[in-house]
Amino acid sequence: MIIIHALMKVNPAREEEFREVAKSLIAATHEEEGNISYELYKHAADGNLYIMVETWRDQAAVAAHNTSPHFTAFAAQAGEFLTAPLDVKLYNAEELSR
Repeated sequence: MIIIHALMKVNPAREEEFREVAKSLIAATHEEEGNISYELYKHAADGNLYIMVETWRDQAAVAAHNTSPHFTAFAAQAGEFLTAPLDVKLYNAEELSR
């Protein structure tokens, strides 16, 4: 299982537009075969900081997502909304038994 944390520092003047574009990305990503979860959260203390928390079945699912039309369209627009470079961290995880 692959977990990705993508931190995005959003321009406050473009926040509403960012959220609308992200909503479309999230909806389309939820339909992808290898997606387990894909959620956007706003930081409680820093209102301009968002984190996309992604969980994928495997690396092949991540690769398919990264070339999907909805992701590439979002990535092409991201610079319009962000005030700092995207900060992405990838983790390889396994589910622990309870």
